[in-house]
Amino acid sequence: MKCLVTGGNVKVLGKAVHSLSRIGDELYLEPLEDGLSLRTVNSSRSAYACFLFAPLFFQQYQAATPGQDPLRCKILMKSFLSVFRSLAMLEKTVEKCCISLNGRSSRLVVQLHCKYGVRKTHNLSFQDCESLQAVFDPALCPHVLRAPARVLGEAVLPFPPALAEVTLGIGRGRRVILRSYQEEEADSTVKAMVTEMSIGEEDFQQLQAQEGVAITFCLKEFRGLLSFAESANLSLSIYFDAPGSTPHLDDFAFDDIDSYMIAMETSVGSEGSRALPSISLSPGLQPHCSPGPCSEEEDDAEPSTVPGTPPPKKFRSLFFGSILAPAHSPQGPSPVLAEDSEGEG
Repeated sequence: MKCLVTGGNVKVLGKAVHSLSRIGDELYLEPLEDGLSLRTVNSSRSAYACFLFAPLFFQQYQAATPGQDPLRCKILMKSFLSVFRSLAMLEKTVEKCCISLNGRSSRLVVQLHCKYGVRKTHNLSFQDCESLQAVFDPALCPHVLRAPARVLGEAVLPFPPALAEVTLGIGRGRRVILRSYQEEEADSTVKAMVTEMSIGEEDFQQLQAQEGVAITFCLKEFRGLLSFAESANLSLSIYFDAPGSTPHLDDFAFDDIDSYMIAMETSVGSEGSRALPSISLSPGLQPHCSPGPCSEEEDDAEPSTVPGTPPPKKFRSLFFGSILAPAHSPQGPSPVLAEDSEGEG
């Protein structure tokens, strides 16, 4: 594999790597005929993200040597991030970036061609890996929200950095509510601070969702996607179903980049209903109680629990992503990223 990135696209590539670094510790790099795919998944497999750079993004792009199959590799995110650590430096000094994958030496070579003839070469070791994919179908989601990434970025700004999850729902008057999610503990007497933001329907380009619908997802990974979407001034679309199903977020921007993220929604109990915050939601923002569809792996009986202990959590995939051009949207199911899992998440 060999590709050449020039001009402002070098900084765009760097921003994508920074966004992925906020989600996972390993980077999966896979050259495809449709373009170069950069993917990651977090350690608990509760969030997945992908950037697909189409051949038009590059000045030169060759997925594989003629007569050979394309290579797939996995490298440490810190190693790849170190190449694009300073976005300001990329913009001011780097004129082009050459990335090549050599299977014989097991090295990923990234060469930065800077001003005044300076070249910086990074030789990164990698491991062979399987293709990292996730299953999603936004066409099956009845609820759709679309807004500029700037609006959503400003909405999550007041939430503390340490907050793990937020609940998004449709409240009274069709206002979109973002509220910090806190797990209810039976023996806890401490009242935690709850942050809530309300966004009017007029701030959305599209709002197709019924009042009372609510989903809970991880905030850190969502901010990782927003960091890229805001820098590119994208619009973000959110597709979701009932709690326990897969929500899907899209950015619409360039014709040569396709990015998306998948998070996990937390649900409790054998029926797949979402755990509610310890403090009731705003008036009109009550979660939809119908359980989501279950996969075959979930048909097995739940293990017995000891009386007095909290119920076990269940995780189901939620999709947050950015499909920048309809032509790039997946046409069918992809290999499963991770099965629905059970346990103390």
